[in-house]
Amino acid sequence: ANTSAPKPKARFEGITSQRAYENRTLITSQQNSSTAHTINEDERVEFTNHINFALAGDNDIGYRLPINPHTMELFDECRDGLILSKLINYSVPDTIDERVLNRGRKLSPFQITENNNVVINSAKAIGCSVVNIGSQDLAEGREHLILGLVWQIIKVGLFANIDIKLHPELYRLLEEDETLEDFLKLPADAILLRWFNYHLKQAGWHRRVANFSKDVKDCENYTILLNQLVPSQCPKDPLYEKDLTTRAEMVLEYADRIGCRRYVSAKTILNGNPKLNLAFVALLFNTYPCLEPLEREEGEHTELDEFLFNDQYDREARAFALWMNSLNVEPFVNYLFEDVKDGLVILQAFDKIFPGSVNWRQVNKGPSLSRFKQIENTNAAVDLGKSKRFSLVGIQGADITDGTPTLVLALVWQLMRANIVQTLQSLSKGGREVTDRDMVQWANAKSRQSRL
Repeated sequence: ANTSAPKPKARFEGITSQRAYENRTLITSQQNSSTAHTINEDERVEFTNHINFALAGDNDIGYRLPINPHTMELFDECRDGLILSKLINYSVPDTIDERVLNRGRKLSPFQITENNNVVINSAKAIGCSVVNIGSQDLAEGREHLILGLVWQIIKVGLFANIDIKLHPELYRLLEEDETLEDFLKLPADAILLRWFNYHLKQAGWHRRVANFSKDVKDCENYTILLNQLVPSQCPKDPLYEKDLTTRAEMVLEYADRIGCRRYVSAKTILNGNPKLNLAFVALLFNTYPCLEPLEREEGEHTELDEFLFNDQYDREARAFALWMNSLNVEPFVNYLFEDVKDGLVILQAFDKIFPGSVNWRQVNKGPSLSRFKQIENTNAAVDLGKSKRFSLVGIQGADITDGTPTLVLALVWQLMRANIVQTLQSLSKGGREVTDRDMVQWANAKSRQSRL
């Protein structure tokens, strides 16, 4: 009898081989339609290992660890929201007040839903895209959604310190004729590539990396990077090993010596898994950035000083950027005042909060709009705000395009407020309108209860 697994069916998008079908396909049915989702087993293993490492010994869920990384146990363990909540607080401490979580070995469906609502809202608050994820998806253990959310949470934590305010020496990564403004537009993964290449150049190495997949598969660049970071513990011996698997194991052995053997295995390096290699490089940066401190007498970082000492709006801007990213806008907002200048992100936010409010046929689109076209878009955004009764007295589109901090924050704050009020209204009895007075009364009531 033929005992082999069935062949992949053409209607399953992304399934390209028998091995992929056997190891990475999950089929879920909804009424009369079937959908195939793929999960990467290597990622499931490494993300499970991360959770075991990060949450070991936790008072509430420590008894549930370690989770077996070689089974689907991870998805069952994430159903009640506790592990995901703890993971969020590990990546971004104090995001969740853990007193609001329902804990215990046997939670009711209602308690599980409450926990998962906390997970969804908190993940959104730290910048994860949760547009297509609901509390019920988590409670049902939907594997592809949980794995994607876990990766986003881990990535937020890994990227948290890739910040020029925390590491002013990142200024050394600016290329010739590049302004700080241009550098700040780079996403964290691009900065990591820049950092990787900086050390390869410092080592006099002839190669550079442009990605976290094929350019690191042979481990030559990793060998040079580790040697540059901690030469006493990481010699260049792997370069002389011809067998790629053995070479990868040697690199991992050296990474272990310096406390950085996480997220990757010899297999995942050789396979060129971009997520896991990105996580590994981020860990190396967070542990050994190894960038020379800036010298005050150099006089070349006046621009950086001005940025670091004029960021009184930065905390608000970061919070609003995280909120906008949670709406799944494109492109990703890294630096609010820069990334809203063409009006496209703000218009997307309007359309997601007030569906159908934007006439996209009249919107200027494209990667390099002229200032005139940008102002047309931002004027449209301001007009939309006025039509929704936002307080925008004295604000024009040009103020948004010019990145005027107070005026950008005024517009975006009112957008965020409208989104929050909509959410509260959807949770109220019968969809009753929620006013400022309602919110103040609720806050005062909760405050009185906490004092009793």
